[in-house]
Amino acid sequence: MMDSLLLPFQFAFMQNAFYISMIVSVPTALLSCFLVMKGWALMGDAVSHAVLPGIVLAYILGIPLIIGAFAAGMTCSIATGYLSTNSRVKQDTVMGVVFSGMFGVGIVLYVSVETDMHLDHILFGNMLGVEAHEMWTAGIISLGVGLMLALKWKDWLLHSFDPAQARASGLWVNWLHYGLLAALSLTIVATLSAAGLILAIGLLIAPGAIAFLLVRKFSTMLWVSVIICMASMLLGTYASFFLDSAPAPTIILIMTAIFIAAFVRRQIITRRTSMLRVDDAVNS
Repeated sequence: MMDSLLLPFQFAFMQNAFYISMIVSVPTALLSCFLVMKGWALMGDAVSHAVLPGIVLAYILGIPLIIGAFAAGMTCSIATGYLSTNSRVKQDTVMGVVFSGMFGVGIVLYVSVETDMHLDHILFGNMLGVEAHEMWTAGIISLGVGLMLALKWKDWLLHSFDPAQARASGLWVNWLHYGLLAALSLTIVATLSAAGLILAIGLLIAPGAIAFLLVRKFSTMLWVSVIICMASMLLGTYASFFLDSAPAPTIILIMTAIFIAAFVRRQIITRRTSMLRVDDAVNS
């Protein structure tokens, strides 16, 4: 029985999958807290889809894919911010138009170019085939983004809740705004090989949403989300070996189950607290 349970750790491709899971779980979890608090879930979805044309163009030009992905992500972010600021259209509508348009451009470019790259790996990730240079790239990005968010989390928290107060406090609001967008684009690039474009949004939203339901202090929410994200990714990768399924969707399913459990727990606590308050009011 023990030999069977330890079997996944004996294969090099599974070991690399565990390593990349631990690497990308930290920045995605930290960033998810700010996206949840700021209400930027759709922004994460937009940027994750928008990097596809950048990846295809980078392949055509023969430059590293990470450069094209980051450039496309920042282009989407800046275009969304400019259009929402200078038009009457609401931001969520602008994001929907921009990300669907760029994703469509990426699909058209991909099918029009002869390449041996697999679209499935770009969209859904390839954790079991991750290479050493991809882990190094993800590690460097994760370290940079993680340190940036951990050291300046109070500034981004104030900016997320009240940009006007942040500006009055002397903070560089524009730098915080586009810095968060840059961190989002870089994090999606880091998770490209692990979760792919489509499932990356789950890693950028679910950990923060779960932690939000479990705790009431933002500093606690940060490290709780990291624990939840890392545990879910490791467990999903491990379970996928025995289920003969892809690791990325298995991870997302586990996070979804944890979110449902956290939501039910919060509902029970809220109902119990309300009943206690009613009883206290009646007795008094």
